[in-house]
Amino acid sequence: MAKWYVAQKKADFKKTAAKFGIDPVVARILRNRDLETEDEIRMFLQGTMNDLHDPSLLKDMEKTATILLQKIAGKAAIRVIGDYDVDGICSTFILEKGILALGGNVDTTIPHRIKDGYGLNMNLIEEAGADGKDTILTCDNGIAATAEIAYAKSLGMTVLVTDHHEVPYEENADGRKEILPPADAIVDPKQESCRYPFTGICGAVVAYKLIVFMTEKAGMEDCARTELLEELLEMAAFATICDVMELKDENRIIVREGLKAMSHSKNIGIKALMEVNELEGKTLTGYHIGFIMGPCMNATGRLDTAKRALELLESTDYGKAVTIAGELKALNDNRKDLTLQGVEAAKKQVEEKLLQDKVLVVYLPDCHESIAGIIAGKIRENYNKPAFVLTKGDEGVKGSGRSIEEYHMFEELVKCKTMFTRFGGHKMAAGISMPEENIENFRKQLNANCTLMEQDFIPKLHIDVPMPVSYITQRLVEQMSILEPFGNGNPKPLFAQKDVILVSGRLIGKNQNVGKYQVKDENNEMHEMIYFQKPEEFGMFLDRKFGNGAGDRLYRGERMELPVSIAYYPDLNTYGGRTTVQLVLQDYC
Repeated sequence: MAKWYVAQKKADFKKTAAKFGIDPVVARILRNRDLETEDEIRMFLQGTMNDLHDPSLLKDMEKTATILLQKIAGKAAIRVIGDYDVDGICSTFILEKGILALGGNVDTTIPHRIKDGYGLNMNLIEEAGADGKDTILTCDNGIAATAEIAYAKSLGMTVLVTDHHEVPYEENADGRKEILPPADAIVDPKQESCRYPFTGICGAVVAYKLIVFMTEKAGMEDCARTELLEELLEMAAFATICDVMELKDENRIIVREGLKAMSHSKNIGIKALMEVNELEGKTLTGYHIGFIMGPCMNATGRLDTAKRALELLESTDYGKAVTIAGELKALNDNRKDLTLQGVEAAKKQVEEKLLQDKVLVVYLPDCHESIAGIIAGKIRENYNKPAFVLTKGDEGVKGSGRSIEEYHMFEELVKCKTMFTRFGGHKMAAGISMPEENIENFRKQLNANCTLMEQDFIPKLHIDVPMPVSYITQRLVEQMSILEPFGNGNPKPLFAQKDVILVSGRLIGKNQNVGKYQVKDENNEMHEMIYFQKPEEFGMFLDRKFGNGAGDRLYRGERMELPVSIAYYPDLNTYGGRTTVQLVLQDYC
C-alpha cells in the first residue's frame, strides 16, 4: 500500500471559484497543480492555440528554417531520419508532410531497432551519402550523435538536428559543459542557451513548431496552411501523450485541441487505427491514445519495423490503411503476450537475488530487446525502484531503464558512462548499450552511487482533497471535466475519506477481476464503488483487518458493516439510459 500525502497548498479558493465560475473544490485542485496566478489558471482552463509559445524563441529556429527553405527552393535532396517509437514516427511524418507541402524533395528513414539501434548511426549516414542526399534532418534524435554528425559533415552533407532529449555533458572544474554535435543548426529546447519558456515538449512538438515557423516564413496560403497544421497538430498531440510528456503549459493545449481534431481526423491512417480498435464515433481521450492506439504504433518498432507505422500515417487508400492498422493491432497483441512472459522472468530474478538492491538491473538474454523498456516499467511499478532490463544483442547487450521521481536516471548514467558503448535519455527513462562483461560492474556501481533511502521506495499517493463522498454530485463530476485531458503532470483528481462503511461487494467481469461495492456515507446514503485493480488483494486486506474471513464473506454476498478509509476519484456511469455517480477506488487502509 502507498503512503498517503494530502496536499496542503494554500490559496483563496472561494475567490478563484467566483472569478472563474467553478466549485471551490475545483479551485483547490487547480492550486494543487501549481497554478497560482489568474493568468496561469486562465491558460489552463481557457487557453487556445493563440497561447502557444512563439516557435522563434527556440534556439536556431530561424537558422534551421532559413537553411531548409533554401534547400527546398534549390530542390536539394533532404532525408528525414527519425526514431522507432511513436514520438519518432510522428515527428518524421510531421517533417515529411510539411516539407512536401512546401515543395521540397524529401524522403524518410527510421532506424530498425535491432539492426540499427536508436537514432543516427554510421550506416544511416553512409546510406544517405550513397543515395546522394544533400541534407539530413533529424527528429527525436541527434543531440547525442556527435561522431555520426561529424562523419556526415566530412561527406559534405548539411545536417540539421531537431530533438528534445537531454544534451550530453561533461563535468570539469568549472562545472558542466555541454557536448553539442557539429550540426549546421540544432533545435532542442534543453540547450542551455535556448530561450524557449517551456522545455517539456516532445520531439514531435519540436518538429511541429519548425513547420509552423517555416510555413509562415514561406508565406503559405492561409487555407492550405490551416488544413496542414491541423493534421500535424494531431500527430504532435498523439506523440505528446505516448511519450508521457507532462500535460502542463502548452502541452495541455496541444493535446486538448489535437484530440478534438483527431475525432474528425482527415488522416486516413488515424481513421483506420480508430476503426480496428472500435473507437469510431467515440470522444477520444488520452487513455485511448496512450493505451490503445499508441501501443499499436509502438509495436511496429518493437517487433517489426516502425516504417510500417509511418506507412500507415502516409496512406492515401483507406482499404490499405485498414489492412496495415489490423497488422499493427495483431503485432501489439503478440507484444502483450511476450511482455507478460518477460515480466514474470524479471520478477523471478529480482526475488531470487536482487531484492536488496536499490537500483534493479535485470539481465534477460533471451528477451526480445524491443520490449525491455516495457518490462522495466512493470518492474519499476512492482517494486517502486529504478529498474533496468538488459537483453543480449548482436554486439554486447542493450537495455532500457525506467525511474522513480526521486532518481535522475540520466545523471546517474553519466557517472558510469565509461561502461557504455552508447547511452542516452532523461530523468525518468534511458537506453544503454554495453559489453556483456560490464553488466555486473554496472549493477554494482549504480548501487554504490545510489543515495536513495528506504522511504523513497514507498509508493506515494497524493490526495487533492480529503472529502466526504456525500459531497460528490453529478454536477461536480461534470464540472471537473474542464480539468481534462488527464495524464502525466495533470492526474485525475483524487479524494479521500476515512471510515466509509463497506456494506456489500461482488466480483464482476469476464475474469471476475473487477470488484463492485456498495458503501454508506455518514448520512446513511448509499454509493456505488468499483475497483479495477486487484480486488482479490482488497479481500485479503479485509481478512487481515477484520478477521473471520471478512473478504470471502463479502464476495459471497453477505451484508457487512466494515469501516474502510478510501482514496478515490468520482466518475459517471451510464447504463440503460441512466447516469449515476460512481466512486473509483484507488487505494485503501
